[in-house]
Amino acid sequence: MPPLRLQPLFKRRPWGGRRLARQWQKPDTNSIGWAESWEVVDLGDDQSRVLGGPFDGQSLHDLVRNYPDELLGRHAACKQFPLLFKFLDAAESLSVQVHPNDHQAATLVPGQHGKSEAWVILAADPASQLSVGLKPGVDRLALERHLAAGTVEECLHSFPARVGDVISIPAGTVHAIGAGIALAEIQQPSDVTFRLFDWNRQDAQGRFRPLHIEQALLCIDFNCGPVSPLAPRQLDSANGLSEELIRTEHFVWRRYALTATRFRLPIEDRCRILSLIDGHAQIVSNSGRESLAAGQSFVIPADCGSVVIEPMSGTVLLETLPS
Repeated sequence: MPPLRLQPLFKRRPWGGRRLARQWQKPDTNSIGWAESWEVVDLGDDQSRVLGGPFDGQSLHDLVRNYPDELLGRHAACKQFPLLFKFLDAAESLSVQVHPNDHQAATLVPGQHGKSEAWVILAADPASQLSVGLKPGVDRLALERHLAAGTVEECLHSFPARVGDVISIPAGTVHAIGAGIALAEIQQPSDVTFRLFDWNRQDAQGRFRPLHIEQALLCIDFNCGPVSPLAPRQLDSANGLSEELIRTEHFVWRRYALTATRFRLPIEDRCRILSLIDGHAQIVSNSGRESLAAGQSFVIPADCGSVVIEPMSGTVLLETLPS
């Protein structure tokens, strides 16, 4: 099975902007811009579709169903593609929110996965802030008091957003992405979000988005505490800087700042997502040669065979694998 170029799905949200179009060549076809570009997704009606090649037009779920061994390798028993990868542009702040784990999702939204995720910060305005986790000593009663008073921000552990930072958001972690931040996100295949607070934001008709305080309070891990950026683990490589950003029960994320003319990906009996966040490159496989520009992604099937990346200067690549 060859490398698969997929058609992204673009999502509008009240907080979205125009950075995806300006910086990563996403289409600029509406007056308010895009909040999210779902690069790789197999989630109900939200489906990535193959662009070109022998599988042109087929959905990612079609491939999971019809070619599980070829696509997924050792994860062939999965009933859907095990990861969701997206780019996100927060021109305004996102809500204060939390996601359930698998057990909580099965109870609160039957049929859905939980949602653990991780971020790599791609762009950040000088004063932009991330809020991840609760301050020490904030328990359920304290959080409920601040929610009632409209002062929930005082409960959040916040820090400046820095380009290149890696942040882990396990299910149960309260978090909010501040205005002026763009990031890459890897997550479980789920879109279950429980909003605690939405900054009193209203739409053009004066309506507030719904909150889910009861469900959120059931899902928050009050033992989590403050969360800070991770320190990546450097990998042996003669091709530039290679790092393992994070390893969880759901996914492994690596980053390559490539300087050599050719870089051969390690053979893995599992699928992977390649996403370019800076520069240009060529993907060379037994099926031929494909170009990859910043903001574009490919799925590399488990049985693709040898895959070589030919980077141009300044090429930074993310590689994501299911655990």
